[in-house]
Amino acid sequence: MKVTEPRLTAALDRPPADIRLYLLHGPDESTAMAFAARLGKALGAGAERVDLDGATLRGDPARLSDEAAAISLFGDARWIRVTGAGEESVEAVEALLAAEQAGNPAVMIASSVKATGKLVKAAIDSDRAMAFACYPPNARDAGAVVNDLARTHGLRIAPAAVQRIVRAADGDRAVMAREVEKLALYVDAAPDRPADADEAALDAIGADIAEGEIGEIVLAATAGEVAVLVEALRRMNGADASPIPILRALGRRLVTLAEMRAAVEGGEGIDQVMKRHRVFWKEEAATAAAVRKWKLADLVAAQAAARRTEREAIALGPAGRVAADAFLLRLARRVG
Repeated sequence: MKVTEPRLTAALDRPPADIRLYLLHGPDESTAMAFAARLGKALGAGAERVDLDGATLRGDPARLSDEAAAISLFGDARWIRVTGAGEESVEAVEALLAAEQAGNPAVMIASSVKATGKLVKAAIDSDRAMAFACYPPNARDAGAVVNDLARTHGLRIAPAAVQRIVRAADGDRAVMAREVEKLALYVDAAPDRPADADEAALDAIGADIAEGEIGEIVLAATAGEVAVLVEALRRMNGADASPIPILRALGRRLVTLAEMRAAVEGGEGIDQVMKRHRVFWKEEAATAAAVRKWKLADLVAAQAAARRTEREAIALGPAGRVAADAFLLRLARRVG
């Protein structure tokens, strides 16, 4: 069945026995991962998580229903998380929904499938599944998300601080949730003891990365300026500063560079291309260097690699910063 966000979150927080599958599709994989984490939290700290992926289910469609029916060795709660799923998982989903029994719920994250595809249709047509489309929130919606997250922690966040969190997270729900949790801990807020938080509190916990720092990191990485990149990464606020806004900004930068490089390879001059793209004058030198150094095919490959790294960083949580830094450095050294 197709569900609204309130119905989805209610089910994830208190999983009903008759729901076997939560299908989270749409391009916002970070939001899908955050929803999946809610199910794990609801089942308890001792719950066993079984991780599968689309490639595994393509080769063994029965694996999903087998894992859903399996009993934990120690009798604890058990759940399945499937990442990177696509239309190759349709057979596995149909088997799960048709099985006689399946005591362990499954969350399937399928960011690349179409809403009109067979996988989504299978989930929508079944009363044993919930299907929800995850899309990045716009600026207004993201502010509402932050406020909703804050309320669950007994936190009242000043409007200016809310917007800072939205900008720093680049619309990433998981990052916003983490910053709200840090704020709640800092001001000792809880549902039974509400507290206020303002920009001073954000400053105290180092909640965001300045937009200028993000831009400097992305420019250095794509221009192959390793020394500048290392120094910019060093200045990031705290070891647990989220890399997601940086990786998303990098993805947008790579798309723009690909468009510019395609024009250059088509015979247009670099100066003319940069003028048409209205490159900021402070970024002209780094942009021109990047357009000259990159080949179009390499830019396309880098976009895919940046997306993979974002998924890896989301899955690793706080440790994702290490994976992102390593990727950025490899990228800069390759270009340089």
